[in-house]
Amino acid sequence: MYVVRPVERADIGALEAMAAISMPGVHTLPRTREGIVAAVERSIASFAAQVDIPSEESYLFVLEDLQDDLNAREVVGTAIIHASAGSNGTYFAFRNDVIQQVSRDLNISHSVHALTLCSELTAYSQLSGFFLRHRDSAGIEAALLSRARLLYAMLAPHRFGDRFFVPLAGRLDADGQSPFWNALGRKFFRMDFLEAERLIEGARNRTLIVELMPHYPVYVPLLPGDAQAALGQIHPGGQMAFDLLTQEGFEADEYIDIFDGGPILQAHKNALRSFCASHKLRVGAGPEAAPDVALVDYAVASVDHGFRAVTVRSAPIEHAHSIALPREVQQALGVATGDDVVCVRIQGEPACS
Repeated sequence: MYVVRPVERADIGALEAMAAISMPGVHTLPRTREGIVAAVERSIASFAAQVDIPSEESYLFVLEDLQDDLNAREVVGTAIIHASAGSNGTYFAFRNDVIQQVSRDLNISHSVHALTLCSELTAYSQLSGFFLRHRDSAGIEAALLSRARLLYAMLAPHRFGDRFFVPLAGRLDADGQSPFWNALGRKFFRMDFLEAERLIEGARNRTLIVELMPHYPVYVPLLPGDAQAALGQIHPGGQMAFDLLTQEGFEADEYIDIFDGGPILQAHKNALRSFCASHKLRVGAGPEAAPDVALVDYAVASVDHGFRAVTVRSAPIEHAHSIALPREVQQALGVATGDDVVCVRIQGEPACS
């Protein structure tokens, strides 16, 4: 059984082990013990805080493998939500624009793809830090990890904005270099891609970005071919996250990352399945589903007893008032018969209108 829960101080060693095997160039976790400890402490303080307006809170979740014994636990994944991107500054991205060029004298009219530095994503809630130790063999637990953090946001809407976005790592070459960075950012920062990422620790809200990056539109046709080809393309390590997020309801194409040109997915919360297609039910003590009923995989999260989320196979619950949960699932969630839980299909839910 897998469970998603808020991070605890006891998880620091496991997070260090995962950071050590993180893919080069994909900055999903802090790389040092000091950074990991700071992220854990920030998350613990965020969950404990009384929040009126989303600000600097950052919520770190871990995926825990309970194996065959609820007392045998192993942390195998992480996911994060930042309450408000750029809360201590401004979050910068490139917006994909189309500039119309017209000459009446020559009777010529055409459109030019351009990139414009913008801060429109500032104050959106940001998803990041999605990492699985066993990525290649991951199954339904990957969908649980991705969706659980949004279920938490649905249960605590006052802690987050109405819009969410997710930057995904862009394409790198065999040497770990970014064609997009080499064509653009390197000319202004005068350093390699990974060196620049280490300098700003993956942030996109540092003053030096607006000080050094071009303020005027960048005409894409003027970039080298390999840089153009990298625009909006995903690092292979991010394909799973991309697939899960688009199934959730996120959309790409409007914004790209200012460093590596990777896609930035964004959506209003009402377009996300965890918000628009979830159901609050009572934990029931009813019988197991009949043998001829097709079972469905659901993400199920606790509501009132500290956040936990697991996956459950159940008969369809969309028109039900309760859901029967096995004893071990109730124990993992910290709930009992009569308590409320929120459920959403892992796959197959129709798109939100």
